[in-house]
Amino acid sequence: MSVPIPNFRHLRVYLEVADSKSISKAAPRVFLSQPAITQAIAKLEALLETDLFERSADGMFPTRAGKVWHNRVRRCLEYVERGIREALRNRSGAKPVPAAQILPLLTTTQLKALVAVSEAQNFTIASRNLGVSQSSLHRAARELEQQLAITLFEKTSTGISTTKACQALARAVKLGFAEIRQGYYEISALRSREVGKIVLGSMPLARTSILPDVVNRFTAQHPDIGINVVDAPYTDLLHHLRHGDLDFLVGALRFPPPADDIVQEELLAPPLAIIARKGHPLMAASKLDIATLAEYPWVVPSSGTPTRAFFDSLFVDKGLPTPHRLVETSSQILIRELLRGSDRLTLISTHQIEHELRAGILGVVPFALSHTRRPIGITLRQNWQPTPTQRKFLEMLRDAASRYADL
Repeated sequence: MSVPIPNFRHLRVYLEVADSKSISKAAPRVFLSQPAITQAIAKLEALLETDLFERSADGMFPTRAGKVWHNRVRRCLEYVERGIREALRNRSGAKPVPAAQILPLLTTTQLKALVAVSEAQNFTIASRNLGVSQSSLHRAARELEQQLAITLFEKTSTGISTTKACQALARAVKLGFAEIRQGYYEISALRSREVGKIVLGSMPLARTSILPDVVNRFTAQHPDIGINVVDAPYTDLLHHLRHGDLDFLVGALRFPPPADDIVQEELLAPPLAIIARKGHPLMAASKLDIATLAEYPWVVPSSGTPTRAFFDSLFVDKGLPTPHRLVETSSQILIRELLRGSDRLTLISTHQIEHELRAGILGVVPFALSHTRRPIGITLRQNWQPTPTQRKFLEMLRDAASRYADL
């Protein structure tokens, strides 16, 4: 479901009132009248459908929902302020301005425009995606550029491109927006109304083993939580994880980690195996060597993947060239059908093809590969804070992995 992003000035007002426990004390800090502050809080409470404060003669104290909201709003504004600070590094000539001084000037409209144009790389498409006129989108984007005194968008022959400053700020804003969504889901859960969805990136090693089992068990216990599983190349998944589009990734881990703002947690590390069709000539071989394996055609993942690196090393480490009759694909369905209809071989974890192995469609070629263990696990943003529901899903992943590891 789509979660509306509140007025950013209202979010700042909320934090000031919560921290000072008083509307009158907050008023001079946010340069608003007390009635305006009261109205801002009322709008937030209406949006969230819950009380954020307990009002008494001693002051205003956050409710349980208010404490959740305070945490998420604080994290949101910290992300945005950090993004402003990074964007301002590209400001030249002008006198440095503290990010904290610019933050109160920004509006939700401007930040949504920034994200939309950054993603679409086109004002026409961005305005259509936001459901606003192109002129209003242009105005919001240009106002933001003026406030920051830096260039965010540059015209090109094919449309527009985003500057480094724009990319840094847009990423920070998206992470901030993600915190608001997290807060909304947490508050809804407090009211016994589980809403929202878990968006995860899935890679082949988890797609056919632990993930289906966890999704089935989780949805049985949490039927109102949607699960969106995104399949894409690792580089794309990593990009969307780091920009807040994905909650986490499940699948093969990379070593060393490709970015310093992610953390990896290993769940299990099954070895790879050489797989072929039932009745393949190599199934009955008593002794196999690398030279014999090199004579056969293979179907393998593309270059740059860990499994492909293992495949190449099998031959290079023995001083042999890698086989040249290769079909490159990451599609497990295509791999299975290519193996069934030929004498091709592949290198894959048995966890990925356990159904085909049980059905006798495919089999393991007798060649030891115990040194090719592939760590499977969870990849998270370093500072990510899961909701209780997301934490439950992760606990189920860990439990499922421990059971698979014992097989």
